[in-house]
Amino acid sequence: MDAVRVSALRERLTGTGWLEEVGGFAGALRRSVERRSASGLLLVGTEAYEPWHLAAHLDDEAAWSDVPRLAPTLLRHSPPADAPAHLTHDLRRLTEAGRGDTVLVVVPRAAGAALLERVHDARRRGATVLALDGGSADADGSDGPDGLAAPDGPGGSGGPGASGGRGEPHGLDELRRLAHERLTVGTAAEGPFDLAQHLVSLAAGQRTGRRSVRDRLADLAGRLASGPAITRW
Repeated sequence: MDAVRVSALRERLTGTGWLEEVGGFAGALRRSVERRSASGLLLVGTEAYEPWHLAAHLDDEAAWSDVPRLAPTLLRHSPPADAPAHLTHDLRRLTEAGRGDTVLVVVPRAAGAALLERVHDARRRGATVLALDGGSADADGSDGPDGLAAPDGPGGSGGPGASGGRGEPHGLDELRRLAHERLTVGTAAEGPFDLAQHLVSLAAGQRTGRRSVRDRLADLAGRLASGPAITRW
């Protein structure tokens, strides 16, 4: 994704509700990692899907916005023995998560029983759980700009007990019930799902103040053109 595409999105997403949804979710993420009691951001996907791009962009935003706690620890299901040190963290770290930790779960499709069990235990011990999932498109099958489904509306980034209400397979309903905040992209297609993660990471690095969503997205376009290169991932 480049600055030209973000500039186009500024026009296409304004008024759709998507910027507000992403901004609300990203704001919840930033507030969680900036709490006085915060101890770290744990980012986890599935065995088949590791959120590398989101990890890289959040790491970038942590440096850019001077919010070190936005830099995540990527948890992997089966890290290879020869992986770099920062890529060797496995799900045992999730079993230790508790009060002060923020757990960000990113799943395009299947969540998996084993992952859900660990996330449930982390929440029970006091961790804040956020979820970003592919979910289903709206019942009428319509998508928004760049393949993003229209947001669920008020409560879309709902608290515990929130659910898409569409009988999602593979534990997505359960994940949404566990999450304190959630963002449902509406499609697991690679392009829109990656785009949503990119917007979340960029918005998490922004302090909203009194500026309009449109203006903030315009700034994001400029930052993409001049921001630091991703090297660690």
